[in-house]
Amino acid sequence: MSYDRTVRLDTDFDTTVTAVREALADQGFGILTEIDVTATLKAKLDHDMEDYLILGACNPPLARQALEADRGIGLLLPCNVVVRRDGDGTLVQALDPGTMVTLTGLDTLKPVADDATARLDAALAALSAA
Repeated sequence: MSYDRTVRLDTDFDTTVTAVREALADQGFGILTEIDVTATLKAKLDHDMEDYLILGACNPPLARQALEADRGIGLLLPCNVVVRRDGDGTLVQALDPGTMVTLTGLDTLKPVADDATARLDAALAALSAA
């Protein structure tokens, strides 16, 4: 099973990050965390790498449902979305929510994962269509 859902865009990094935030918001996701991996590795290790940002996206109703099914599911929340430069383009990658069901073996998480998958797929499709 693939653990990601990925689209490649021919837009620059900053434009893509803005579009990702809007596409996620349109699907009910807010950004709880933001990790600038590029800046962190430069500051801590003096290591240079391509633009790489991890957005911790959360849809509160879906997070609540998941936590009601399994309090330990917080280990897999929020839904991580990576925006990273890849050659002349930018990749947007989201963790496949079905991974929650696969890792936990809890069928009660399937409706939450299915809803989250539909929303993330819609956001990724909107990015590809733009």
